[in-house]
Amino acid sequence: MLSGLPARIAVTALAVTGLLAAAPSAQTAPRVPAAVSATAADPSSSGVTVKMPAAVADRLGTDRKALVDAVTADVLSRARDTGGLAPATAAGRLAAEGRKVVVDVRSASRDWARGVAYVEASRARHGAPEGWLYLAHRENGRWVSGLEGDREFAAHVAGSPLVGAAERRSMTAYAERAAAPRTPEAHGAQVSPAVAQANTNGLLLPWMPDHYMTLTGGPHAHDSATGHWSALDFAGGNASGLVRSSREGTATSMCGAGGGWTRVIHPGGFSTDYYHMRNATYYNGTAISRSALLGSIGTDTCAGGSATGPHVHWSLRTYDANYNGQYTWLNGRTIGGWTWWNGSGQYSGCGTRLGVTACPGTALYNRTG
Repeated sequence: MLSGLPARIAVTALAVTGLLAAAPSAQTAPRVPAAVSATAADPSSSGVTVKMPAAVADRLGTDRKALVDAVTADVLSRARDTGGLAPATAAGRLAAEGRKVVVDVRSASRDWARGVAYVEASRARHGAPEGWLYLAHRENGRWVSGLEGDREFAAHVAGSPLVGAAERRSMTAYAERAAAPRTPEAHGAQVSPAVAQANTNGLLLPWMPDHYMTLTGGPHAHDSATGHWSALDFAGGNASGLVRSSREGTATSMCGAGGGWTRVIHPGGFSTDYYHMRNATYYNGTAISRSALLGSIGTDTCAGGSATGPHVHWSLRTYDANYNGQYTWLNGRTIGGWTWWNGSGQYSGCGTRLGVTACPGTALYNRTG
């Protein structure tokens, strides 16, 4: 757990039924690096909050402004509420809503940098933020950034020294999905439960197998507003409130140390998000096993949104050549042994398994088959 790890300080930019025989092996979370002290002199994009370890800031020097500018421009062009707007206009609109753009530069080596960037969700309603892992490469004197799901990201994963071998294996399949030709799935076509199970590669629900939690929200949009209904909410049960990874992969704490938002990239082209956790373990591109401990159900809103009670907001993500976004449909897919179906409205959908239907308010076991 994270309780003993130091917090990182943001630099606010002022310029531009049966138990398993054994639990999964424990993971060693990476040490959280020392942080840059808050300063008003750090050069970066207007309206952007920058997080950066002191050693990385020293390594980049004044070139960090160009890096942050490049990542920020990509983020604002991809964000659902600011696409098509000039960066200054986009950042101003978000600031007027009390929402931050955060660029977290976590490592740098020669002409490479990597980190996390996100746009906060509105804190006026229940929703979730948009965020991306990014890799950036300095080419001919300028930074070229790539966010998850675009072609630059796929290319950078293949060549960046900041991506480890195990991480590259998971991320390559994930990134290449963005550049793949269109498939029937990309058009939202529904498939049989058997095919859906295969398509999700046996993903589990976000707690220990053969334990139960209560479904508190059926399929709904990740931000509770628009897009594919990709998210489920869970609370309670006999899993001690512990949130665990749906499958093995590489995990990243999107908000940094102390934040309750984690993303796990799984082999085969899917990833999963976990939000509102407390006591979250800090991960930074860390290889983890299936059912690795991520945190506990909570009400954390480190990147905006709101939570009326402790729960985990779990979302399924992927990229298709025809899909302009980062979250994908749940309808007809099988997760944790349950096939999920949309309801007449967001949050009202249910899961089915072996003739049993579980709608919101129902406790359901997490099954491996």
